[in-house]
Amino acid sequence: MIEVVAPGLHSSVQDRGRSGYYAVGVPPSGAMDLFAHDAANALVGNAPDAAGLEITFLGPTLTFQVATVIAVTGATVDVAFSNGRRIPLWTSQLVRAGQTVRFAAMSSGARAYLAVRGGIDTPVVMGSRSTYSLSGLGGLDGRTLRAGDLLQIGTDVLPGSRHRPGVQVPDELRPTYPAEQEIRVVPGLCDYRLTGEATEVLYSTPYAVTVEANRTGYRFQGEPLAFLDRTAPFGAGHDPSNVVNLGYPVGSIQAPSGTELICLLRDAVTGGGYATIGTVISADLDLIAQSKAPDQVLFRPVSVETALAERAVRARRLAAIRQLALI
Repeated sequence: MIEVVAPGLHSSVQDRGRSGYYAVGVPPSGAMDLFAHDAANALVGNAPDAAGLEITFLGPTLTFQVATVIAVTGATVDVAFSNGRRIPLWTSQLVRAGQTVRFAAMSSGARAYLAVRGGIDTPVVMGSRSTYSLSGLGGLDGRTLRAGDLLQIGTDVLPGSRHRPGVQVPDELRPTYPAEQEIRVVPGLCDYRLTGEATEVLYSTPYAVTVEANRTGYRFQGEPLAFLDRTAPFGAGHDPSNVVNLGYPVGSIQAPSGTELICLLRDAVTGGGYATIGTVISADLDLIAQSKAPDQVLFRPVSVETALAERAVRARRLAAIRQLALI
């Protein structure tokens, strides 16, 4: 059992998300930075889909009522026991019964992930323990943590995995979260609606993360984009950025009226009437999740083949971390 002494700014139970319900309007939710979430689970010997805590900007204070092994990954944040002894990041750590762990504010990145051996045990809703607070689904009563909450520790460990603290992810396998970074995008589905000049602007000028950046989506400010003139088809709005309703993949980018960019993320609506001009590749969605205002991104167009190759690279890095935990 884990007692929430202080909840932090926005801490929630998340796993890899719920799949199979997108067509009926339920987004996947789940960890925004899946690489960091999966790495934390690997470090403590959990199954990949075990639930942990996603901690945003300012972390919680937690008292562990039983001994266990934990790991903290993702954003750079000071984590320490109540006696001041710091807990290293990207490393499995023994926590004894009665010890309190305190998280500070993040100095680099936006989200940290706490894995506990066995995972956080909350009811499974539509195949996942992930919190979707907009609809009150999953997690702990469908909401973020509150002071006084008690979190049950589950049994989602990999068969044969060992209870071993001190496993550390080497620097070359750890991602970094700079304030300026490139984000790769597969153009489409409606990028043909942009003018040629607008397409050039999109992929050559920086865009800044705004304060309107959360699990639903991130807004970016930068050079405006122009859409081609047209006669609006039946069912579409008169704004040239409108189309007849279509599905929005996670990571899709819209530009309402061309004035700002919106990248839809894991708690976003599943469809609408804005032109989707590109989709951030899955390997780079983790980087979006770790950005915050006023960080800047440069969008770069890539092919589907490149997106798949980068997904494979990401999978190999995670496999290497899992192997470290088994040695």
